[in-house]
Amino acid sequence: MTIEYKYNKVALQELRQQLKIRETALPTLKNKESALRMEVKKAKEKAARIEADYQAKLEEIGGMMRLWGEFEDDLLQLRQVRYAVKNIAGVKTPVLKELEFEVRPFSLFQRSSWFPDGIEILKALTRMLIEKEVAERTVSMLEYARKKTTQKVNLYEKVQIPAYEEAIRKIKRFLEDEENLGKAAQKILKRRKEMQEAS
Repeated sequence: MTIEYKYNKVALQELRQQLKIRETALPTLKNKESALRMEVKKAKEKAARIEADYQAKLEEIGGMMRLWGEFEDDLLQLRQVRYAVKNIAGVKTPVLKELEFEVRPFSLFQRSSWFPDGIEILKALTRMLIEKEVAERTVSMLEYARKKTTQKVNLYEKVQIPAYEEAIRKIKRFLEDEENLGKAAQKILKRRKEMQEAS
């Protein structure tokens, strides 16, 4: 990274200010990065747990598969899914709030007695699938935020801070050299003046 600057005290002050901003922000960014790593791990574990619960539920009802042929497709419909927003380490992630289902009326006398239980099973499976989708989305969002934060930490730590330090060092050297040359020039002028007065 190349920083454009002039060899004067104003530029030196501006560069010092920019360096201070980055050095102050770096620990916060590192903390955010580690917090996001932890949250990604938790979110992945939650998604895996939901998937395991879903598979267990499918195995539990596996013996009833023949019965599901009697079940009418339009008996249960998902009407609305409501989400909330949760802030995790500065990242706004979705949280499943509630599901709204519509159950078409049916006669218990004309249908099998397991239909009400079947409706509850379908509601539970639907909820698990949506929770799994939300968990995967959360993992994706947190992973993206973690990646961006890591990039910013690396940019500050490995590129910008060293570049600002180098630019400050060069300006300081230039200003010191300029001052030394000015003093040397004054001494030479003073000697010449003394020599002229002496002769």
